[in-house]
Parts: sequence; structure tokens; C-alpha cells
Amino acid sequence: MTASGVETELIHLLSVFLIAGAVGVVVTKFVRIPYTIALLIAGFVASIAGVSVGIELTHDIILLVLLPPLLFEGAATTDLASFRENFPVIATLAIAGLVLSILFVGVAVRYVLGFPLLVALLFAAIILPTDPVSVLALFEEMGAPERLTVLVEGESLLNDGVGVVIFTALLSFVMSDVDPAALATPARLGRLLGDIAVASVGGAVVGGLAGYAVYRVMVGLDEHMTEIVLTVILVYGSFLLAEHYLGVSGVIATVVAGLFIGNRGREYAMSAQTKVSVFNTWATAAFIVNTFIFIVIGTQTPLVQIARHANLLVPALLIVLVGRAVVVYPLTELVNRTVLTQPVSREYQHVIVWSGLHASIPIALVLGLPPGTPLREEMRVMVFGIAGFGLVVQGLTIGRLVEHLGIATTSDEERLYQLLIGRARAVDAVLEEARALHEDNRIPDEVYEKFAVEYRSEKEQLDATIAELLDEHPEIRDRERTVAERHLLKHERSAVKTAELDGLLSSDVAAELMEEVNLKLDRLDRGESTVVASRSEEGYDEFWRAEARDHDVLADESRGPS
Repeated sequence: MTASGVETELIHLLSVFLIAGAVGVVVTKFVRIPYTIALLIAGFVASIAGVSVGIELTHDIILLVLLPPLLFEGAATTDLASFRENFPVIATLAIAGLVLSILFVGVAVRYVLGFPLLVALLFAAIILPTDPVSVLALFEEMGAPERLTVLVEGESLLNDGVGVVIFTALLSFVMSDVDPAALATPARLGRLLGDIAVASVGGAVVGGLAGYAVYRVMVGLDEHMTEIVLTVILVYGSFLLAEHYLGVSGVIATVVAGLFIGNRGREYAMSAQTKVSVFNTWATAAFIVNTFIFIVIGTQTPLVQIARHANLLVPALLIVLVGRAVVVYPLTELVNRTVLTQPVSREYQHVIVWSGLHASIPIALVLGLPPGTPLREEMRVMVFGIAGFGLVVQGLTIGRLVEHLGIATTSDEERLYQLLIGRARAVDAVLEEARALHEDNRIPDEVYEKFAVEYRSEKEQLDATIAELLDEHPEIRDRERTVAERHLLKHERSAVKTAELDGLLSSDVAAELMEEVNLKLDRLDRGESTVVASRSEEGYDEFWRAEARDHDVLADESRGPS
């Protein structure tokens, strides 16, 4: 019996997931390498063996179907406060760094490989957007510092959008056979930069508005299945609205929507059950999409053509690696010296350079090159070859680099602390829910008391264990105190700003209060706390006390400044 078209596609999909299942078993039981890299290697083996999964990756499948869930899930799980703190270096690397890398790689490819200049720049725009998914999975497994993860992921989220915009502009120049000299005029360069700015800012606005609209609907709901559907609408709706109807960056729109829903939406619009349902859904979606992408990339990598064009691939690979390094180091140092109060260390810079893998976006862009594009086959071979090298070689060695550089990863004690804190939060949530059910007469007194006694006993034991652990490891207490203090100070600053916007404070009083909070944050950045564990003294003498003393109205000075 002949299979229908739908049946054939289902069989092809099943073959992909059969490979994925086999790889998962092998990775879990026998080989300790990242799952995504194992999938890619399995794809290579299938390709060499002549096994085809019958599915072809295309530009539209990657950009329209597979990419939005990955962008949204990555953005939604990114802490907005950390992203904002590190935004100067993230934006510098993702925008200025990408543009400078494209220029460096383009010019180098022009002179080393002899490509026409515009084609060389087009290749650079295709290959340079980063996709560190396997690196991020390894960071999570190793317990790498949150800031390093935010820097690597944040750069990738932003430069993907900027890279697509630059690629579109350069492709139109290549296909219209424009003289490169004509593009070097201030007017044309200004127009190109203007297009990039409009597409990027426009995408951010679309994503912000779409995220806010869905957020407002979710605030009035408590139905986790419906809210999952709303996020699906948001993911694909924001991308399509921006990219295909408004002509701005769909990538950036989806990223901004994810940041909004993953932070403000999670905090104010989702119940506990909704949070679990929504984030588990998108984590599963990202896992399935990555599984599909990495296997199919492996099977579609043109290994014969790569071997035939090795004379192009090796120099191109070296140029791309050098092009990333010569931009990341000086730009990061520039931001360290001019903007950041917490500089990015040289060890972090090494990791940022080596974790700049190139996969989904570059492959989607090179597959989207129309027939008649000059050197189309050569660019396809170079992109697939560089992507394969990055995913396998860089992906497998990044963990050793982190360890060699001595970058602190999560210790056994810190893992225990996370376990205890996580369980304590779960117990608190259960107690709160049980109390609500009892007050709503949904469980009888006897049942409630049994639950309450059981969980209160566990909570007391957890609290005592946490206290003992912090006594033995004061460095964990100090770190947690600093994180909490920074969070509270930022909340204090937000409250002052809200009071000013509501008309409760004049602008000059608000400015004084904001300046004081900023001074406290600066002090915290220097490793000094603004609070002390004493009722008889203050860790920081707020200026309102001096004002109150001048008016002789200060009450209870027993807690005066130190």
C-alpha cells in the first residue's frame, strides 16, 4: 500500500525522533557529551551512511516555524534585571560588534579568498549571528555564573535580529549588482544604518506592545491552558506582524515579547500552576525544535562538497574566529572603561569569544539565498562547515575552557543551598495553598491540620538546616545578602519613580531620593553593604534624617548612623 503525502511526512518525522531517542539513550547511559552535539554527530553519521530522514530544512521552515519558539523560550527564561544590568556590553557586542565583525570578515574574505566585496560582506552577514544553544545547556549543567550566561545568551538574542536586517540589505545590493563604491557614500551608509535602526527599534516596539496586550489579557485569567494558547499566539503573531506586515525585525519583536512575558507576566499575571504549565510547555517546545534542527542539520550537511571546497572552508573558518576575537576584546574593554561599574573580566571575554557558535540563523539565511546568487554553493559549504566545526569542536571544548580559566561554577554546597531553598519555597507554597483551601471551606479542619503539621515541621527543619549551612559557609550568605540588597534597592528606586509619576513627589525631591539609591548601589558594587544586623545603628545615614533634624522633628534617634 502506498503511503499518502501526510503519512510520508509523519514517517519522516518519526525517523528523526527515532534517531533522537537512540541518541538520548546513548548520551544518558554511555557518553557524557551535550545532547545537541550528539544529535548533530548522529546526523553526520546518518549522512555518511547514506541514510536520509526525508525532510529538508528551508529558509522559511527555520525562520517562520522553528526559530520563534527558540527565541521566545530563551528570552522568557532570561532575568530582565540581569539583562538590563549587562545591557551596555550586550548591545555593544550585538550591534556595534556585529557590524564591525561583518566589515572585518568581509574585507578579509575579499582579499584572502578573492570573493567580490559585496558577496564577501554578504557571507559575513550570514555567518556571524551567534547561536549558543549547546553552550548554554552546558553552562546550566556546570552551574556557570548567571552573568556569564546572560552575556552569552543576551548577545545572541540581539545580534540575530540585527544580522537578519543587515543580510536583507546586503542581499538586495548583491542581486541588483550595485557598485560597492556607490555604497560607500555618506548618504547610502546613513540610509543603511537608518534601516537597521528602524527595523530594530520597530521590532522592539511591536514586541513590547504585543507582549503588553497578551499580558493584560492574562492578568484577568486563571486558566493555564488558555494562557498557553495566548503565548503561542504571541510567539508567532509578534514575529509575523513585525516581519511580514510591518517590515521590521520579527526576531527582535519575539525576543522583546519573551522578555516581557517571562518577567513581568510571570510575576504579575500568572498563578503558580500557570507558570509551571507555560514554561514547561515552551521548554518542551524548544527541546523538540532543537532536536529536529540538529539532526536535520547533520543529515543535510554537504560533506562531499565540504571536502571538495576545503581550500575555502579552512581559511574562512580562521577568518571568522579571528574576526570575532578582534571585535569582542577591544569593545568589551571599551565598555569596561566607560560604562560598567562591574567590568567583564578577561576570563569571561575568552569564553564569550569561544562560545560564539554559528548554527540555526546562518543556516536559515544561506538556505534563503535565491537562485542566481553569486558563489551560492561555495557560501553554503562554508556556512555548513563552520557551523559544524563550532557545534562540535567549540561546543565540546567550552566546558574545559571554563574549568581551565578557573571561572567559578556551582559548588556542592551551593547546589545543596539551592536544593534547600527550592524545597522551602515549595513548602511555603503548599502551606499557603492549603490555608486558602481551608478558608474557602474546600478541605475540612482535620485534613487541613494534618497537612499544616506535616509541612510546618518540614519547614522548621529546612530553616534550621539552611541556617547551619550558612554558618558553615558564610560566603553563600554574603552572596545572597548582596543579591537581595541589590534587588530591594532597585525596588526602592522603582517606588520613588512611581511616586513621582503619580504626582506624589516633586521632580527635585524624587531626584534627590533617586541619587541616594544610586549611591547605595555604588557602595554595594564596591562590596560594602548598606545595612547592618543591629537595632542600635544604621548601615547608611539617609539624608532625610538630616532634614528632619534641621526641623527638630526626628523621632527615636536610638538607631542613628554609625
